[in-house]
Amino acid sequence: MREILGRRRRLRYRRKKGPVQLEAALTCAVEWQWPVLPGVGLKAAGGDRPADHGRDRDRGSRGPRGCACPDPECVVPGAHPFDPGILAATTDERMIRWWWTNRPTAPIVLATGGPTRAAEGSDAGRAPCAVSLPAAAAARALSALDRMDMRLGPVVATPTRWSLLVAPYTLEQLGELLFVKDCVPSSLRFHGSGGYLVLPPSETGWGQVRWERAPLPGSAAPWLPDVEAVVDALVEASASSAPGSGLHPPESGDGSRLTY
Repeated sequence: MREILGRRRRLRYRRKKGPVQLEAALTCAVEWQWPVLPGVGLKAAGGDRPADHGRDRDRGSRGPRGCACPDPECVVPGAHPFDPGILAATTDERMIRWWWTNRPTAPIVLATGGPTRAAEGSDAGRAPCAVSLPAAAAARALSALDRMDMRLGPVVATPTRWSLLVAPYTLEQLGELLFVKDCVPSSLRFHGSGGYLVLPPSETGWGQVRWERAPLPGSAAPWLPDVEAVVDALVEASASSAPGSGLHPPESGDGSRLTY
């Protein structure tokens, strides 16, 4: 009888369990001191309002949903800030709770390289930055970096791109790093100060966002490698990769992309 009752309790808990974005946003903002804000989200199926409360997940597949922003040709549907804008990103617990109480399924957007101020006037450093690659190339890159015994931090994965989180850097530091390189993989994008990145467990127009390499549970703040170490390792891995792999060095005139 106890086993049956225990099973029923677990089933009731599963049925009542709602969106997990609030818990994840609080972990990022309060525990890790990463400034976040809600993304614009996806347009509800058959309407112009933002999708919410998981209601649209039960409608089945009716083709891809577009972004809830006014741009009908948005190339990053649901995966960017809109209202509020990126400058509203915060680590304030009350603001985080208010945002995700009103929009429980809103994507979690990290303001990369942004100041981690829990309250006005207190400065505890800066948020992570990121280096991203196309998903297929990133999977090969991670395998190559593992063989090189390269220590990596958290890795965020979407169906189209994977992002390797790195320690904060400035545009000047990145410029000096790239200046001394003969070449870098042309598929690299750099997400620094003023940029943003969608974090798990968000849902975007391209699909679910997940951790390919999740932060260690219970850690005060995830460890992050220097961007120089990651870029050096990616360049070394690209030197031995085949053309067309996504890691091959660019042809003359090509280069990496800065996302700011």
